Amino acid sequence: MIKSLINKLLQVTMAVAFVFSMNSAHGAQEPMDTVGYVDLPRFMGDWYVIANIPTFLEKGAHNPIESYRLDKNGTIDTQFSFNADSFDGEKKIYHPRGFVKNKKTNATWGMQFVWPIKADYRVVYLDADYQYTVIGRQARDYVWIMAREADISSEKYSELVRFVVSLGYDVDKIERAPHELSR
Repeated sequence: MIKSLINKLLQVTMAVAFVFSMNSAHGAQEPMDTVGYVDLPRFMGDWYVIANIPTFLEKGAHNPIESYRLDKNGTIDTQFSFNADSFDGEKKIYHPRGFVKNKKTNATWGMQFVWPIKADYRVVYLDADYQYTVIGRQARDYVWIMAREADISSEKYSELVRFVVSLGYDVDKIERAPHELSR
């Protein structure tokens, strides 16, 4: 019981630290455009994190998957899961909640790991078939390149990285996420 309580306290502390790091100021940036419109029901489901500038929670993540489910109240139930530090590492699961901030485009969200703070989350790239997306932040501190499949072509990967760099991100900070394709 005490071990369970300590683990829960550690998770809450890590989540609070994560939220503060997600909301820290990084100087003035040029505005970051989002896509024109996100059809939320089509966007829901599993997205494999192909590459990112990882937050401290994501460092060493293997098989990272972000899953979205639209709730009846319009919020987005999110599950972020991965294996810590190796393919056989401890399974980590986080449950932030997404709040659509721009109802006209559905492309700007607040992602809440800890109440009441909602971190900036912007759909800045989305292909017409809803197979590839890039999630950015105005501060250009974190970014996620995601796809419906765990493996994408090197051409598509290069195209998406070039897009991320065109937004003002540092290419040297982008890390490819390892996925074990046989699972």
